[in-house]
Amino acid sequence: MRRYLLSSLIIFLLLSAVGAYYLNRYWVHRYDDLITRQASVYRLDEQLVWSVIYEETYFRAWQIGADDEVGLMQVTPLVAREWAKETGFQEFEKQTAENVVEFLREPERNIQIGCWYLEKMRGKYRGYPAETGMMLASYNAGASRVEEWTRNTEAARISEPEFIERIGIASTKSYVVSILERYARAKNKF
Repeated sequence: MRRYLLSSLIIFLLLSAVGAYYLNRYWVHRYDDLITRQASVYRLDEQLVWSVIYEETYFRAWQIGADDEVGLMQVTPLVAREWAKETGFQEFEKQTAENVVEFLREPERNIQIGCWYLEKMRGKYRGYPAETGMMLASYNAGASRVEEWTRNTEAARISEPEFIERIGIASTKSYVVSILERYARAKNKF
């Protein structure tokens, strides 16, 4: 009887571990098609976008941030309205004016706007050695902070590790480092 219970417990634990592994794989990859589609539109690496979403919300489309950021990529209402205005579609402007939270909770729309904004931030630092780190810091803390952290240096020449050392907000530094590390691991898996 004791041997039977022990065997049953081992089998249960093994099946639970396998189930948890596959549930997690499903959870973190269920938006891969949306990420691939929107990343390609904005010429972003899909693993980078995936890494940003992982860091921002761990793929929870309903997440609302402390500063009212919404959805998978934690897009702010201001950014959503800016995107809607730039698209030129009055319907998007109307929807973001009426209920921006509901608008941003739709996963593909959220990823689309998040990718648009990432590309917009990347445009400021394109070709710089620290392009990706600067883009991520700008996405998280704002472009004015990146300018502040690169003041008194030639931003176009600063390396990624040097830039990261200059980040003056601990949470932003942690954010950038975490995404860059996850991005490097993700690139090696695919």
